[in-house]
Amino acid sequence: MSQSDLRIAVYTGSFDPVTLGHLNVIQRCSRLVDQLVVGIGVNLDKQSLFTVDERVQQVCAATSKLDNIEVRTFDGLAVDFVRQAGARVMVRGVRSLSDIEAEFTMSLANRQLDPDIETVFLM
Repeated sequence: MSQSDLRIAVYTGSFDPVTLGHLNVIQRCSRLVDQLVVGIGVNLDKQSLFTVDERVQQVCAATSKLDNIEVRTFDGLAVDFVRQAGARVMVRGVRSLSDIEAEFTMSLANRQLDPDIETVFLM
């Protein structure tokens, strides 16, 4: 299967730290796609509990049994990162009604930035 034939999705977040909720979304999504890129956002204006390297190590360790996961860091817009990863699907996890409202607003903004990228929500 060529790279262009792969179903690639991207799941972005700060993962500071990676939680059981994050892992649930990663595990479930990994069964739906050929490759899942976990994008760890780097925001220098935000005070993080863990360094970027520590967060990468934590996500890699927690997902080591899944063979179709790639962990990368990024800065800037998530939609740009999704495009750079060669994906057209952005995965988002939602927990509550307030999450849905915020994520819906974000998905509309992302659609304006790149109408070819779809946002998929996992509850």
